[in-house]
Amino acid sequence: QVQVVESGGGLVQAGTSLNLSCTFSGLTSDDNAVAWFRQPPGKEREGVSCITWSGVDTIYADPVKGRFTISKDDAKHTSYLDMNNLKPEDTGVYYCAVDVFDYGLNPEYKFWGQGTTVTVSP
Repeated sequence: QVQVVESGGGLVQAGTSLNLSCTFSGLTSDDNAVAWFRQPPGKEREGVSCITWSGVDTIYADPVKGRFTISKDDAKHTSYLDMNNLKPEDTGVYYCAVDVFDYGLNPEYKFWGQGTTVTVSP
C-alpha cells in the first residue's frame, strides 16, 4: 500500500522560512518523480514545483522562483520543499504527489498525500 505523508506546515510570519517534507512508502521504484502543489483558500490547486525521477531537472512556478527549492533523497524516499522569504500569498494547503513518471506541474501524479497547511501572516 502506497503512503504519501507531508509534514512541516505551520503558521509563520512573512519573510521567514519553512521547510516541508514528503515521505513516501510502498512504491515499487526507488526513483520517483515528485511534485508539490498548493491550494490557497478559496482557490484551485496549483503546481508549485517538481523534480524528475532522475533528480536532474526541476521546475518552479513563477510565483515561487528564487524563493523555493525542491529536492529529494531517494534512499530516504523523501522530498523536501525549502521555502524562503514567505509571503502571505503562499498561504494554502501544500500537497505532495509522487509517481514513477514525470508529469511536470500537471496533476497527473498517481499518489497524493493529505496535505499540510502553511499560513503566512503579514
